[in-house]
Amino acid sequence: MKEILRSANPYLPLWEHIPDGEPRVFEHNGERRLYVYGSHDTERSAYCGRDYVVWSASVDNLTDWTYHGVCYTATDGSVLYAPDVVQKGDTFYLYAAEKCGSRIMVASSKNPAGPFENPIETKLGFDPGILVDDDGKVYAYWGFCSSFCAELDDDMATIKEGTFRSHPIGHVPDTWNKDTDTAHIDLRDAFFEASSPRKIGGKYVYVYSKRYVTPLPELGVYEPNNGFLSYKWSDSPLEGYREGGDISFNGGEILELPDGTGQQTYRWGNNHGGLVEINGQWYIFYHRQTGTDEFSRQGMIEPVDIAIGKDGKVYIGDITYVNGEPVSSKPVEMTSSGANVNGIDAYKFISAGYACHISPLHQAYIQPVYECKDGISAPVVNIKGGTVVGFRYLQFGTMPPKTVSVSVKVKGRMKVRVRVDNYHGKAVAELEIKEGDTVQSALLTAGVIGRRAIYFEFSGEGEAEFDSFTFDR
Repeated sequence: MKEILRSANPYLPLWEHIPDGEPRVFEHNGERRLYVYGSHDTERSAYCGRDYVVWSASVDNLTDWTYHGVCYTATDGSVLYAPDVVQKGDTFYLYAAEKCGSRIMVASSKNPAGPFENPIETKLGFDPGILVDDDGKVYAYWGFCSSFCAELDDDMATIKEGTFRSHPIGHVPDTWNKDTDTAHIDLRDAFFEASSPRKIGGKYVYVYSKRYVTPLPELGVYEPNNGFLSYKWSDSPLEGYREGGDISFNGGEILELPDGTGQQTYRWGNNHGGLVEINGQWYIFYHRQTGTDEFSRQGMIEPVDIAIGKDGKVYIGDITYVNGEPVSSKPVEMTSSGANVNGIDAYKFISAGYACHISPLHQAYIQPVYECKDGISAPVVNIKGGTVVGFRYLQFGTMPPKTVSVSVKVKGRMKVRVRVDNYHGKAVAELEIKEGDTVQSALLTAGVIGRRAIYFEFSGEGEAEFDSFTFDR
């Protein structure tokens, strides 16, 4: 029987809704694994949930994830916002954001999968990010619309006297707090939330969620937007942070329009994540939204490039080089393939829930699923004529497929054209789908090999629910 695709982008099962994922590689019992801890979107009508769960994958296979269960619940049963976990010595420390992030506790365990116990209250704040430096010193970073940082004492909880710093990064104009310090507003690189520190090549890299308040036409941004994960860098952990750039954006594939502007193809929303190096390759972890709100988010992963210029500047993302030297960077593309760097196996059953392109915006959307069922699909729903659902990238190998099959329910009658490489690329198949059909197949009219983007273009007067598809040789 044909295999169902179980890990792409998002990398966890489609029923699991974990945003704010801070990726960490830990060695435990002689095995190095990548662990993800995140706030858990189980409230469904509000952000996050009332427990933290843990998933991990071998560093040799980021498409095979293991569920370790609940590792922490709040001391008062309150909603938990974004956490972080670090290791010092033989102990793992979980920084838990209780009461919707207004009270930060630190709990400990000898196992990176928990359970984390003996919680101690700290003086840290919203979205804590922790850095254990090479010399054993520990630094904390936090904030919402204003950033703060400090060194921690050996108890991993107390701020070391004289180390507290305000505004290491300029912040967004804060419409949520009228008492905000206006002296540190930075309209270009405005800190919003989601502090995530890393030490890379001897540099201190501060990843955070930026809120753009000025237009960014090349990415289709014309109103305040905090779908970005961005960074600044410094030679010192607590001060001196300099201009960096944007690493990722959860607005989907950005279409380049004839006038040089961009067009988003996925409904952006808040963002949070971090950087991790696996076997010499760096990745950015972030999240996207499903449904029609921000309460059913899913963890995403993309490979990124990191380089340090001759002048010491740090470049992260999609980097442009001139004569071997980095000169600029931009956000990496949002894909369906994620850690499948050579592309998703086109010959598996692929859920429409892995789409990274749904246009036009604010019409069709991925319907959240919550049933913990192996191989469950998350359909794209509310599809009308003119909708395009795209996937970047699939891997077809060296022998082209003969047919494509789609699982689609329609009201009325619709036509589906399958296009390659871009949303208006060559049509290689066409399907007529009428009400009552569940699976429809068509012969391909041209050969498709290698790593390619695939788009399903719907036309007609009906309405469709797109569940899954596959190709066959």
